[in-house]
Amino acid sequence: MDYNSASLKSTRYQIFVKTYRTVKIKIRIDKKMVRMKIKISLFIIALLSLACFEANAQKERKFIRKGNGLFEKKNFENSEVEYRKALDKDVTSFEAAFNLGDALYKQKKYDEALEQFQSLASKETDPQRLGLLHHNIGNTLLVNKKIDESIEAYKQSLRYFPDSKETKYNLEYARKMKEKEEQKKKQNKDQQNQDNKDNKDKNKDQDKKDQKSKDDQKKKDQDKKDQDKKKDQKDKEKEKQKPNEGDKNKKQQPKESKISKKDAQRLLKALENDEKKVQQKVQKAKAKAQKKKKQKIKKDW
Repeated sequence: MDYNSASLKSTRYQIFVKTYRTVKIKIRIDKKMVRMKIKISLFIIALLSLACFEANAQKERKFIRKGNGLFEKKNFENSEVEYRKALDKDVTSFEAAFNLGDALYKQKKYDEALEQFQSLASKETDPQRLGLLHHNIGNTLLVNKKIDESIEAYKQSLRYFPDSKETKYNLEYARKMKEKEEQKKKQNKDQQNQDNKDNKDKNKDQDKKDQKSKDDQKKKDQDKKDQDKKKDQKDKEKEKQKPNEGDKNKKQQPKESKISKKDAQRLLKALENDEKKVQQKVQKAKAKAQKKKKQKIKKDW
């Protein structure tokens, strides 16, 4: 059994070798057929790709035409949608991308439009297309009040497309806008300077008035202080004069004179005589009164 098994292996090997040689011959024969098949397959793929491309191109053109129609009717929002559909079918379509930028511009989406035109310009090599792109970049910058940048964009457009009357017109328009802006800035600056000067003069006048008011008030205060001081001085002088007047009065009062004893006796005697006279007068008056009283009583009876 061992021998037979070995013989079979050997045979199989030999058969295998023969078979290998046979396959090698067949491979040589089939190479031409494979090449033919590859060529045919590539041709079919090319045809299919071309057919697909044509189909996509037709769909792309269809969306662009529809977008253009909507754009002409000023339906810019829907025209944007159609241009985007066209780009979905062919992302390299310059017409769809350019018109999309126009639709964004018409919708006043200036930042998006500017980005769209600049993106196209960075990839484009055709001079005429670059002229159109920089023209629209200039328009977009101008409406965003970026006048200096728009002027440079128009100049760049004319480098690629020097015969464009529209670009020349827009460039001149932008330059006039710049002149007006500079003139307006100058007028504003002059007006600001004049206002500042007027304010300074006004402030000076006001400062003078304030200073005059302060000086007047200061003078009034000083006058009041002087008056108060004079009054105080007068009061002090009056106070000083009072004790002097008292002394003067004292001086004017007569001094008590000393009398002699004889003079004193004479005065005493004179006083006694005066007193007697007064008593006599009193006695006489009483007598008269009693007499009148008696007479009245008699009459009553």
